[in-house]
Amino acid sequence: MTYADADLLNIIDIEATCWDTQPPPGQVNEIIEIGLCVLNLRTLERVERRSIKVRPERSEVSAFCTELTGITAADVQGGLTFAEACEMLRREYHADSRSWASWGDYDRNQFRRQCGATGVPYPFSSRHSNAKQVYAAAHNSPRLGMAQALAHAGLPLEGRHHCGEDDAWNIAALVAGLVQAGQWPAAD
Repeated sequence: MTYADADLLNIIDIEATCWDTQPPPGQVNEIIEIGLCVLNLRTLERVERRSIKVRPERSEVSAFCTELTGITAADVQGGLTFAEACEMLRREYHADSRSWASWGDYDRNQFRRQCGATGVPYPFSSRHSNAKQVYAAAHNSPRLGMAQALAHAGLPLEGRHHCGEDDAWNIAALVAGLVQAGQWPAAD
């Protein structure tokens, strides 16, 4: 089944290389997984989910990162380059023209930093919604972490927390609730 692009929202959740303290000398945070869930804003159906593994070029996956995300160095060794992953987002998910959302601003800011550092064109449209901020405003609550918001909304956490694909899927459930309640910003 095909849908009108205006009916679809890309929900993005990334995982990046991380350490329990400061990065080792010469290493920087890099995206290693792009979790994506496509939500049909008309039907509220989560129509696609995907994990795009990205091979880091200026860092290594630490034991701390593997413990947190479940992603190992071997998992990303065969991943796409960051440039290839950004091109895939544009080509397959119309990221440069479709509205998108993330839980907070970390994902958007990490993409901007990494694109700036590598010269890779930023893959997304300017139509971004911070779902954490929208949820807090809709519920007159502090900005909750995704897992806290799921509990607050009475929704289960499906899959593994800090797995980009699973987190994007869960964020989509929260966004669907906001759309259903008339609390999601209208598309431009």
